[in-house]
Amino acid sequence: MHRARQRPALRTSTEAAIARMDIRPPFFRKDTGPHNTPASRALSELWLNAGMPEQALEHVDLRGVDPVLPSSFAVGAAAQASVAAAALAAAEIGYLRRAGRQDVFVDMTHAALECRNHFLLDGRVVDSRDKLTGMYRCGDGGWVRIHANFAHHRDGALRLLGCAPGPQTQRADVERALQRWGALEFEQAAAEAGLVVAAARSFAHWDAMEQARAVARQPLVAISRIGEADPRPLGRIVAGNRPLAGLRVLDLTRILAGPVCGRTLAAYGADVMLVNSPHLPNIEAIAETSRGKLSALADLDTSDGRIGLRNVLRSANVFIQGYRPGALAGLGFGPQEVAAMRPGIVYVSLSAYGGQGPWSHLRGFDSLVQMACGLNVAEGEADGIDRPRPLPMQILDYASGFLMAFGALAALARQAVEGGSWHVEVSLARTAHWLRSLGRVAGGLSHPEPSYDGFLETTHSGFGRLTAVRHAARFSRSPSDYVRMSVPPGTHPLAWP
Repeated sequence: MHRARQRPALRTSTEAAIARMDIRPPFFRKDTGPHNTPASRALSELWLNAGMPEQALEHVDLRGVDPVLPSSFAVGAAAQASVAAAALAAAEIGYLRRAGRQDVFVDMTHAALECRNHFLLDGRVVDSRDKLTGMYRCGDGGWVRIHANFAHHRDGALRLLGCAPGPQTQRADVERALQRWGALEFEQAAAEAGLVVAAARSFAHWDAMEQARAVARQPLVAISRIGEADPRPLGRIVAGNRPLAGLRVLDLTRILAGPVCGRTLAAYGADVMLVNSPHLPNIEAIAETSRGKLSALADLDTSDGRIGLRNVLRSANVFIQGYRPGALAGLGFGPQEVAAMRPGIVYVSLSAYGGQGPWSHLRGFDSLVQMACGLNVAEGEADGIDRPRPLPMQILDYASGFLMAFGALAALARQAVEGGSWHVEVSLARTAHWLRSLGRVAGGLSHPEPSYDGFLETTHSGFGRLTAVRHAARFSRSPSDYVRMSVPPGTHPLAWP
């Protein structure tokens, strides 16, 4: 677990390495520094807690203030700060690679819109939600949210309710069945069955739970050393090149937060290989989150699949995974196993509720964590309605994805100087706790919906003509776009180009 007492040592060693390179940072224009806003304060805390050099904060420009979307929470600040942390860390990697420091610019509205998962395929607005996904009132007056976007999750919940599995079942059937259940009772039964359901809680209810206390004790971005290895030079790049050019990332993730992490690293120049199982389903959002990536298949239930993954792992810099807790460890690809196979690796893990506490083993998605942690009840209360209200985007997924990218790059900078293998841990519930800490926005729910004009780009993809939001971070001297087009799983071989 990362501890504050380690920070000065990291800054000292990093600065010493930079001094040996004899690089002078570019002149800092004082009108472009971070201002005293919730987003800039959050960014500074993130940056310094990870042991990154304070001087770099002079090279970031954050524009805009909440509200930018209709919410009583500072969702714009969360989006902007997490995007800026990832981009500034990429710029710092470029600095370590002798390309000089760059200025980083992030507009809050742009960052917030990037977190809305808005995209079109061949002119069609894509909505991956199943008709049964959503909130339901139970017989005791409480509320639950059912996640049914995958058929096996949908059918499992229907069987538990005594409804016929399959797409023919209607919402009215689910509403009637839930009148026989209490909200917490159904949540517990679903958890025991390995399903994904969450009951709505108030902040007071959540904060009184053992799991909430465990989440609050964990760092927002936990960085820990898990093995010994010599420093691995990142190689010099020419000023103006993408800061992560030539670095290799294995992306074993599927639903939003993890794929956003890999997509972000691709925007900064990394070779990102998305590795899917040939047997697991995906949602249509894969078309948008696969921008910039190679896309291969590996069946880790077979010896050939495991051998193939080990082969590409041998030259990877970063390994990202978002499978349910313990799943990859059971296949021989947990943090310690991967560090033994590839000394010097940065291993990044995403979970729903963190690595500690009685819920640490539970699966979860953004919308469920919003319900369980009190965000939806609080938003409904702010709106004056007697039901939970979802946040205007899946901010826990997207902010967590950007924070994963930030943590990966902070650990990579540490590895290049200090050596070692590193484990980065981020959870949706801890991101929810962080969002609460950014404060509430008076009158935020009355803010009009912003326009996407000026923020969209249209490109060819393996899924059709793709229109989606450009990446929100901009660098002063290098691009932050997706060079590779989005393609379906298995388009590329399981090998680095």
